[in-house]
Amino acid sequence: MWYITFNMLKLFKNFEQIVTLDSAYAKDGRNLKPEDLSIIKDAAIVFNDNVIEWVGKSSNIPAEFKNLEEHDYSGHILTPQIVDSHTHLVFAGDRSSEYSMRLNGEDYQKIADNGGGILATMEKTITAGEEELFELGKKRVYDIASYGVGAIEIKSGYGLTLESERKLSRVIDKLKKYFAPKGIQIFNTFLAAHAVPGGFKNSRHYLDSIVLPLLDELARENIIDFVDIFHETGYFSYEDSELLFNAAKKHQIAIKIHADEFTDNKGAVLASKYEAASADHLLCTTEDGITALANSSTVATLLPGTAFFLGKPLAKARSFLDAGCKVSLASDYNPGSCHCDNLLLIASLSAKALGLNICELWSAITLNAADALRLTNQGVIKKGFDARFSIFKCDHIDQVTYNWGKNLAVTDFNL
Repeated sequence: MWYITFNMLKLFKNFEQIVTLDSAYAKDGRNLKPEDLSIIKDAAIVFNDNVIEWVGKSSNIPAEFKNLEEHDYSGHILTPQIVDSHTHLVFAGDRSSEYSMRLNGEDYQKIADNGGGILATMEKTITAGEEELFELGKKRVYDIASYGVGAIEIKSGYGLTLESERKLSRVIDKLKKYFAPKGIQIFNTFLAAHAVPGGFKNSRHYLDSIVLPLLDELARENIIDFVDIFHETGYFSYEDSELLFNAAKKHQIAIKIHADEFTDNKGAVLASKYEAASADHLLCTTEDGITALANSSTVATLLPGTAFFLGKPLAKARSFLDAGCKVSLASDYNPGSCHCDNLLLIASLSAKALGLNICELWSAITLNAADALRLTNQGVIKKGFDARFSIFKCDHIDQVTYNWGKNLAVTDFNL
């Protein structure tokens, strides 16, 4: 992962390949063919002040750049920066026993009904101090970034009390400020509407008592990038989601939604109606939701790691892609339903089962994933765009996802 500030122009040359995604960008990340990777072989890039000034073949470097100090990247490739647009990485506690319970036949809802699930993490997270949560989060961000990931969304949602959700949002803000000078982008998503803890009459009572007042408070502090909700049967209803989205709109905060994971409850339709940045999970989305997403700017974010972890069928990715949806992949790294922080591994494992071609795969973790975070000036290697890219020590783009679980990323966190 690279994001570099220089006072002078820098020239990186002799890359075996630069994967620009220029054609994918021109198509708005939709209806992509393998050739839309737009690969330049024996390539070079010039950038300054975080902006790409030129990209092309090393043999065609313009005269104005030929006297720059050269950095030789033979044996490496360069891609747009990898983005993980859906994580829950700030939490305390351990839920490894739940995975064994699942192997032994228990399902997600039964584990939750018996005191496990989100509420189990809530108990540990509430008792953890802010500094402990910050240190846990810091290590997890470094681990994720070591795979070449340069932008990471982090959700709150494991506090579910006024004090603990406030604490989590401030911890994420602290991580954001800590990692900004190191070139790692952190996005702070308010997910207090993650589950309904005990002591509340219903989901609306919890929203009115905790979620909406805290959103008003944190919005005044200007630390929230997105508002999210777990829109699902037994959690938060269509009406709950509309109430929260309208509150976010009042504060001019972009929205996301956990949609259609367990049932088709029209979360994708709702996301499109409110122009959400992304609708995530989508395991049970049917034709009307797919059509709505295809005709909207909302990114369909699939989380195959969660389906693998829970033993559920994968989302019908080809239905979304063939309809013209903008599709991204994210890790959903969390303590209970996907304890895997390696987005590249998840993407490599799932691509064939999801029916993705190579350009759809790479766009899903770069260009379209950036759009899921409303990052409009990255995700493509093109003059005038932000100089945010990932570098891998290999000869060809195919080698990155071919080598399952092998980390080929070259990173520099400016420690």
